[in-house]
Amino acid sequence: MEKIKRFIECYIPIEACNFKCHYCYISQHGGLSNKINKLTHSSQYIAQALSKRRMGGVCVINLCAWGETLISEEILDVIRALLEEGHYVMVVTNGSLTNRFEKIAEFPKKILNHLFFKFSFHYLELIRLNILDTFFNNVKMMQNAGASFTIEITPTDELEPYIDEIKEVTIRNLGALPHMTIARVDSGEILPLTNHKVEEYYNIWGQFNSDLFNFKKEIFGVKRREFCYAGEWSICVDLLSGEYRQCYGSMILGNIYKNIKKPLKFIPIGCNCIQPHCYNGHAFIGFGNIPEIETPTYAQMRNRVQNDGKEWITKDMKEIMQTKLGESNKQYNKRKQKIINQKNICMLTRIKIKEKIKRQLLLNKKKDV
Repeated sequence: MEKIKRFIECYIPIEACNFKCHYCYISQHGGLSNKINKLTHSSQYIAQALSKRRMGGVCVINLCAWGETLISEEILDVIRALLEEGHYVMVVTNGSLTNRFEKIAEFPKKILNHLFFKFSFHYLELIRLNILDTFFNNVKMMQNAGASFTIEITPTDELEPYIDEIKEVTIRNLGALPHMTIARVDSGEILPLTNHKVEEYYNIWGQFNSDLFNFKKEIFGVKRREFCYAGEWSICVDLLSGEYRQCYGSMILGNIYKNIKKPLKFIPIGCNCIQPHCYNGHAFIGFGNIPEIETPTYAQMRNRVQNDGKEWITKDMKEIMQTKLGESNKQYNKRKQKIINQKNICMLTRIKIKEKIKRQLLLNKKKDV
């Protein structure tokens, strides 16, 4: 059985979306420019830059844009190239673009078994645009083609009156209830996006019995201070520039597009996480970046068993999603962890000093003008 060597979170440079969800974090912060930036490298080059040889083994690679991931047709070539390289690929999508799924359905069956879709179920937008049936038809198309999937809702107060409708329509079409994430407010303190008290919010949406939701409740708003292997066991990659970081907003480690025949540098964050809580911890922690935290497997948090006994996740994908990063990577003893933490602090300090000098030079230049 194959085991995951690294989890790779890839940013797709698409800042356009055909939906207008009121809870969208990106649009709320003015991030959607309606630009569809073309990638600077071919799909084959990207696959070579993230090859199994270079990564040290089989990876689970998540592809997600600021807008709708599949708006740009060139992303289909990237998906296929990464699958043909032997990786397992996850794609975040709103499930509305039928022509994209029709082309994906033509992929060889062998690689479709290693493809997983996280269908974001934006119920109110699907109703507004009158494409609810389109959404479910596309999900079924991918399942019939041999790909895996999950259905995820971002639960907000506006959606509460439609809870019974959502239950009925998902059970009728997909044989199971959708999973739940947690809508958040990004304004200093990390809080769920709701007018309810937190426990009320959790009780309302807990009725969907989602393992994803239950785990996200446990880690939501919790500052992580344990030794984290993000930066070594997982990385975040910008597929436009090629820069890769330890994790969100953390230290840049290098560029995957430079010297692709040479190995990449991996440095774990350790105890130096700068984030107020672990964004997308269901993946980063769920796959095992912090080994001391016991979690459900990623498969448990994404799968459902339908009324007919069929599962949302295929056998191949389920096997890789049940493995943990610690099974194929070396863990460090306390002494080594301490050394890594000290090195990280030194590197971060040097970076801050350089940034301060750059800002001062820029300010001086403006004054001279």
